[in-house]
Amino acid sequence: MPETTLLLGGRIHSPADAAATAMAVTDGVVSWVGADEVGRALHPDAKVVDLDGAFVAPAFVDAHVHATSTGLLLRGLDLTGCASLTEFLHALRDHVAEYPGALVWGHGWDETWWPERRPPTREEIDTAAAGAPVYLSRIDVHSALVSTALVDRAPLARGAEGWSDDGPLTRVAHHHARRAARESLGSGQRKEAQLAFLQQAASRGVASVHECAGPDISGAEDLAELLALSQQGGVPEVVGYWGELGAVERAEELGARGLAGDLFVDGAVGSRTAALGEPYADDPSTSGVLYLDADAVAEHLVTCTRAGLQAGFHVIGDAGVAEVCAGFRKAAEIVGVPALAAVRHRLEHLEMIDEAQAAELGSYGVAASVQPRFDSTWGGTGDMYARRLGLPRGGRLNPFSALAANGVLLALGSDAPVTPVDPWRSVQAAVNHRTDGFGISPRAAFTAHTRGGWRAAGVDDGVTGSLVPGAPATYAVWETGELVVAAPDSRVQRWSTDPRAGVPALPDLSPGAPMPRCLRTVLRGQTIYQHDPADDDLV
Repeated sequence: MPETTLLLGGRIHSPADAAATAMAVTDGVVSWVGADEVGRALHPDAKVVDLDGAFVAPAFVDAHVHATSTGLLLRGLDLTGCASLTEFLHALRDHVAEYPGALVWGHGWDETWWPERRPPTREEIDTAAAGAPVYLSRIDVHSALVSTALVDRAPLARGAEGWSDDGPLTRVAHHHARRAARESLGSGQRKEAQLAFLQQAASRGVASVHECAGPDISGAEDLAELLALSQQGGVPEVVGYWGELGAVERAEELGARGLAGDLFVDGAVGSRTAALGEPYADDPSTSGVLYLDADAVAEHLVTCTRAGLQAGFHVIGDAGVAEVCAGFRKAAEIVGVPALAAVRHRLEHLEMIDEAQAAELGSYGVAASVQPRFDSTWGGTGDMYARRLGLPRGGRLNPFSALAANGVLLALGSDAPVTPVDPWRSVQAAVNHRTDGFGISPRAAFTAHTRGGWRAAGVDDGVTGSLVPGAPATYAVWETGELVVAAPDSRVQRWSTDPRAGVPALPDLSPGAPMPRCLRTVLRGQTIYQHDPADDDLV
């Protein structure tokens, strides 16, 4: 006999019934939504769960993560809170003293916030590290500070493109150093880091993550181990992407969904490696770096389209976006627009894009995996984007509204460890964009972080990512305050609590509003996270 669980006394986010207070789940599938009294009558033998007023909504999908690196941050040296160069060096020195002789894997420094406005020198790193091998990635993960001891493990880094005798390593030199640091980790350390990350994601209402792996990011062994860990159950589902040109057989061997993710067309704004049409405002000697040209983009798109695999690219700068658009045009001449659109190729980040380019990419059926907290962290008129790019250029990044209006599928993510896995904050950031007119509605942002993530991974059955009969029972239960509806008005966008709007309500996402707390996360009917009230005493 099928087993049914009946959730009662809550607030169910369902397009099937905006006023639903109950939901039935049978064998991992949503079988009914509606009112409590009707649910009891229809399912008299069901196991009953009293929601006590909690909010039930589709679980989140984080459409861009780096699981092992994020897990290592949870267990390693977290530099995201360092407010100065001095504080950075003290943190490194204290970590080495606590773990003598071990590889130091750290992440998160951002010199643009420091009063010194410079990163430490290698000599300063060596002194603080007392001879330990050190790999410390910048907040955008496109450059890293390293110790001499680590450079000795990566001799090919010396003299490679992006090498610095004294400062952060970028480009090819960074890849060599990162690979040496990664190879210094054991399989047990990787698995511990991966599990820590997946458990944290589940505790934040995330039921699926898209791992953006590649030869210069994490390695094939790392991706294979992560996918195997996910398949054991009890953690969020991992959708794997492998960023390597034309590697169809490798993708099949790994079980990757596509040859996408962090296949770099360019770098990042913070490290001045994003490819720009005009030089950086704070360093006119460089316009960034372009790793792939239009011909390489087109060839990869054609190869993947013919193999039925998603292709995809990391692209941020305006020159990089122009090259990607040119590559799509070339590919369309070979395989046709319908063939390209049928596969739903992906672009990661896609930050410096104009209206015409958004329209063109929308016609190719492209999915954009975007990170709203990039804007909330670095956007506006006085933060990193403005300093690196100048105004008005620095205030025109991440135009989510233009992408959505032109038919580009949005899937929200964190790019963890670049920003934390905190989906409600990401939704809030997408709504409250720091550039007027660039944000999207709460409903659109929430959909992009739930159903949009499934669709970006090729699951487009019309029900996955929503709570309607026939959909997988993948949901999260939240403790939150009053729910509201963003109701359009001819004069203003206003918040409403009127249930007659007929639109499923959401938590208040206005600036400064408290975010919901996750009580339970469920993946296809199986609980992968349950809040322990005893943990409240530790806060």
